[in-house]
Amino acid sequence: MKNLPKPKAIVLTDGMLHTTDAKTAHGLIRGTDRYEITGVIDSVHKGKDAGEVLDGIHRNIPVVGSIDDAIKVMNDISYCIIGIATVGGKLPAHFLPIIKTCIINKISIVNGLHEFLTNMPQLVALAKEYAVELVDVRKPKERNDLHFWDASIFAVTAPIIAVIGTDCALGKRTTCRMVTQACKNAGLNAQMIYTGQTGWLQGGQYGFIFDSTLNDFVAGELEHAVVSCWKETNADIVLIEGQSALRNPSGPCGSELLISGNAKQVILVHAPKRIYYDEIEAWGSIHTLASEIELIKMYGSTVIAIAINTTDCSTEEAFALQKEYEATLQLPVLLPIQEGVLKIIPVIQSLLKNKA
Repeated sequence: MKNLPKPKAIVLTDGMLHTTDAKTAHGLIRGTDRYEITGVIDSVHKGKDAGEVLDGIHRNIPVVGSIDDAIKVMNDISYCIIGIATVGGKLPAHFLPIIKTCIINKISIVNGLHEFLTNMPQLVALAKEYAVELVDVRKPKERNDLHFWDASIFAVTAPIIAVIGTDCALGKRTTCRMVTQACKNAGLNAQMIYTGQTGWLQGGQYGFIFDSTLNDFVAGELEHAVVSCWKETNADIVLIEGQSALRNPSGPCGSELLISGNAKQVILVHAPKRIYYDEIEAWGSIHTLASEIELIKMYGSTVIAIAINTTDCSTEEAFALQKEYEATLQLPVLLPIQEGVLKIIPVIQSLLKNKA
């Protein structure tokens, strides 16, 4: 059976494409199995290629200044995806007129923010009038669809690896996707569990949206995703996308992956140039890598590699930091953007040999 063509989508970041708030857009620009991304709406970067704005790699995804410009140069746009993840999940006020214009042009809206479009009567009425969808990805599941933790995670025999970070917005999802793909390229059946809206938007088959799940059911939803994935795919390796950080005070997260998700191995993502949590001094200084590794060990898990987010680092600095960390921490250190993640493959292969 032939694969059906993916629906065409444009991503809305207006004015934010170059910021960490646009991490949803960044993930979609790097790749998605759910949509065909045909362009980005951002008046600040119009005329550029979205990939070049993101990381200097041309991806043939044009940036246009408005939805009107997009409609002029692109055919059959089915969806406009809101490509930002703001603090608190608020929808910027200046996005509303753009969303309305999309709806009037029969373009459905996909929203990953906590502020739901389906709670806005004017947009609901407009969407009904023009027969389009409003998709709120982060809308919580109904109680009957939620799972409570039941210890079935302990039946999973595949190694479970959590990709967590020392702070938010470091590239945990991107690193997780890259490691998953590198494992597949090496002949391993690796599967990824998404835990955020971008993972779903990128086409993730197994997972849940962590920060829209009622707290009592976070452990169970995580367990259910891992167990279902392992049973249905016969996975050799299961990787879990992390959220926030163990000690980010605005939303500490990660212990659930280690305990409820039984992830005994960790790839730890770190940004050497970032000093404060979320880059806000009042939130406190980010703890050292050595301290975070020790904390993870206290949870009964082991850091098997470090991945460096090299924002604000020169190429020379990035490779110097890699060398320094490998010497001091005695761990493989990945530079996902500069050289990929192949260095982790022998480590993962050794986990499988030890399991056998």
